[in-house]
This record gives sequence, C-alpha cells and structure tokens, in this order.
Amino acid sequence: MQGIKSVREADVQGKRVLVRVDFNVPMQNGQVADGSRIKAALPTIALLQKKGAQKIILLTHLGRPEGKQQKEFSLAPIAQNLASEKVLGSASPQPDHFPQQGSDSYRISDSIELRENLRFDPREEQNDASFAQELAAQGDVYVNEAFSNSHRTHASMVSLPNLLPGYLGLQCAGEIEHLSEALTPPQGSVALVAVTKVDKFPLVEKLATLYHKVLVGGPVQSDYIPTAPNIEVPTDGIPERRGLLDIGPQTRAAYVQEVSDAPFVLWNGPLGWYEKGYTESTDAIARTIISHEIRAVIGGGDTVAAVAKFNFDPERVFISTGGGAMLQFLVDGTLPALEALKR
Repeated sequence: MQGIKSVREADVQGKRVLVRVDFNVPMQNGQVADGSRIKAALPTIALLQKKGAQKIILLTHLGRPEGKQQKEFSLAPIAQNLASEKVLGSASPQPDHFPQQGSDSYRISDSIELRENLRFDPREEQNDASFAQELAAQGDVYVNEAFSNSHRTHASMVSLPNLLPGYLGLQCAGEIEHLSEALTPPQGSVALVAVTKVDKFPLVEKLATLYHKVLVGGPVQSDYIPTAPNIEVPTDGIPERRGLLDIGPQTRAAYVQEVSDAPFVLWNGPLGWYEKGYTESTDAIARTIISHEIRAVIGGGDTVAAVAKFNFDPERVFISTGGGAMLQFLVDGTLPALEALKR
C-alpha cells in the first residue's frame, strides 16, 4: 500500500521492536485450539531475529475481558504454544504464572517476550494516548502484523504507530496485496458471500460492480439481499426460521458450475451453518477450487475454519486471517490501522 513501508525495509539492528500481532485464537479447555494466526506471524518474527533485533516484544489481545484482569483470558497458553515453535529458539514461558496487570510478560526466548493481554487495561480499547505512550516507551520500532485487528481504533493499533517508526509485517503486507488484487479481478471472476448479517450488504453491492457474478449463501433470507442482475441467491435449500441452514442441491450445482468456469474467486463466509454439520455446499466449492486449479482469496474467520481440512495450493489460493478487517478493507480499500502507518 502506497505510503507504508514493509518490515523488510526496517533498520532493527540492536533495537527493541514492538510487534502488534493478533493471537486472539480459539481456545478449548485452556489450550490453543487453532494456532493458524500464531503461525502466520512467525515469518515476521524470524525476519526480525535475522535482522538483528535486540528484543522483540509481542503485543496482542485475547477475548473480551472488559478492561479487567481475568485468568480465563491470560496469554499463558499462547506463550506455551509459542514455546513449541522451533523458529523461536529455546523458550521458558511459565504457563502457571498469572502476571499482575500491566507489569509482566512471558519470556519466550532470550530475545522474545509476549506481553500480557492488552485488553486487561481498559485504555487499550479506549484508544487512550497515555497507554500508547507507555507501550511506545518499551520499544524503538513498531510493526503491525495484526491485519485481522486493523479495523479497530485501539491504542496499540492507531495511536502507538504515531509514536514510533512503523512498518507492515509480512503477513499483513500479503493481506493487503491479495485483497487489493481481489478489488481488481479479471473478467469473468466470481465472488461468493455468506450474508449472515446486514453489515454484509455493502460488500455484496460493491462486489456486484466488480465481479461477473456474486453468489450469495448464508442464513439471511433472500428477500432482503441487495438486488442486481449479477447477484444470485439460493433457489432451494434447507430452511430454518431465520433463513437457510445450507443451500440446496440445485443451487449448489449452479454455484459449482459458476466457480469452475471462473478465472478467479473471492470467497467470504461458509455457504451453510458448518458448525452444525451443514458443510456439503462449502465442501463442494472448496473441492471445485482445488480440482480446477482456480486462483482464489478465501477469508472470514468462519470460512477459514470451515475449509481448514482442505489442502489448497498456496501459490494459487491465499487464506486471509481477517474477518471484519477483510470485510471493511474490501468495502473501503483501507483500514484505520493502515492509515496510521502512513507518514
């Protein structure tokens, strides 16, 4: 993105680097259930190590602790997960230790620390300038590797980068590159959008001006979907009080055909309620993308979880870590945290 520098350009030799990551990952029984967002940040961390950073301080939030210290939202399990990543070297997190608010971090290796949950301090979500200044005092350079949180106007996202030289992390830069390409698709491209809320309507309307076809799924009833000649809504499906649990076989066959003929596909949201087992249509689209070797951008938190069992070719298919951030970027072409990095 014009006006924003990549972490590849950053001079970090002998410096302290604050890396805003998004490790707001699913948890189950006190353990990380899906570490894909953690793994997505590892290349940037490894690059900073290679470039000679004296110290790397990872900043993230987890859940919604409402500005209070709550043990269920402690980052101890995430520190343990990080410790298992060989790229970070030897580690000594203390998973049973619960730090005091605003004081402690988990030591992941000799040069890497994970600061405790930013949202334990109410000033994070309030975008408080004093909190940003306290964070800035701990580092010399700032890196945004939290694309999925870049639509939030929080202190660590929009105020902190105004206080230090700021750069885009590798994953964040990749998100921007691929989503920008999705806003200029080749002729004949298809977009799939699961309209689970009315806040998806602006996306459907915009994509209808850019894509050959916009194929709609999700539970919102078709009577309320924006209309345009190239917007297709389900003609059959498994009904539920508030819409559809999944699109039906006729619609699925039609959507599969549209996707198989497309040179590029943008996909946001599972077509059925996959958490309840309605995965047939989502699986059919994923298999079509793979078997027809179609270039695609797939994103939205639920979508990523729904297609995790498939092995997409990373040379052709980009998996976005963004949910709300992906949606807002596709509609607006930018995000508050990205604008904060422009100098």
